[in-house]
Amino acid sequence: MTEGNFVDYVKIYVASGKGGKGSTHLHREKFIEKGGPDGGDGGRGGHVYLVGNKGLWTLFHLKFARHIKAGHGGDGGSARSTGADGEDKFIEVPLGTVIRDKETNEVLFEITEHGEKKILAKGGKGGLGNWHFRSSTNQTPRYAQPGLQGEELDVILELKVLADVGLVGFPNAGKSTLLSVLTSAKPKIADYPFTTLKPNLGIVAYRDYQSFVIADIPGIIEGAAEGKGLGHYFLRHIERNSTLLFLVPADTEDIKKEYDILVDELRRYNPEMLDKDRLVAISKCDMLDDELKAELKEQLDEEFKDIPYMFISSVAQQGLVELKDKLWQMLNS
Repeated sequence: MTEGNFVDYVKIYVASGKGGKGSTHLHREKFIEKGGPDGGDGGRGGHVYLVGNKGLWTLFHLKFARHIKAGHGGDGGSARSTGADGEDKFIEVPLGTVIRDKETNEVLFEITEHGEKKILAKGGKGGLGNWHFRSSTNQTPRYAQPGLQGEELDVILELKVLADVGLVGFPNAGKSTLLSVLTSAKPKIADYPFTTLKPNLGIVAYRDYQSFVIADIPGIIEGAAEGKGLGHYFLRHIERNSTLLFLVPADTEDIKKEYDILVDELRRYNPEMLDKDRLVAISKCDMLDDELKAELKEQLDEEFKDIPYMFISSVAQQGLVELKDKLWQMLNS
């Protein structure tokens, strides 16, 4: 799927069906002139459901279907026959979709499991037929209830990908390369900033047939919280991660300063992001000889006293086994 087909934010209008009206029919047949009321109830209006589908990972299929309406309920008939229920509409969404009211921005609910089904707009109730209004003093009621109107609302569907580990770093920090080495994912990799234009997910195979999911999002730049670059737009995709893996290249002038900028952008976007477990990976360490690595380690021991860090190289396959061990330990601690 191309970058243009990755859609993680759509606004749609949904309307449930109107309930059918009850019938005012009076029973008539041969030899029975006054059979009394036998009007049936109207059918309910169709509901609009949201259904989780693990086979989807984008909201692209809703990009050109912005108006979704369920069917109206049928009217009641004679012989106490109930009208048909309106046709329900089912909107399939990827797991991790959050539904918000467009007017209030209130979160209505979210879909996180395959097959999970929730009503977004409830259909109107069908009206009662005149059969229900008969009594000893009113034996031929000639009135029935109209059906209730359905619901109409504008909603925002926002996808937040589900992953255990989120990769955080500046453009060209090596996030996509690391993802391609650790998993079977095939992200686009090039030597210019913002190669990654959409989040990429990969499954990391671990020991004893176990696995965890890692997400690579477009690079963050300083000022992303104010909307600069692409990072702010995609930061929602690491809100669900339990562990954040910060990637900082070994050839960076000041590794701690770059890490602090990344942390500050996350804090300004959502302070709760700082409650997640953090691990710093110094990437591209194949460029360092043992002497330089020892000097750098001595410096980082002072700067990263409470934050675990490690040296890795995706190209040279250095430190990747230790990285997976550490991530697995953090995910299961």
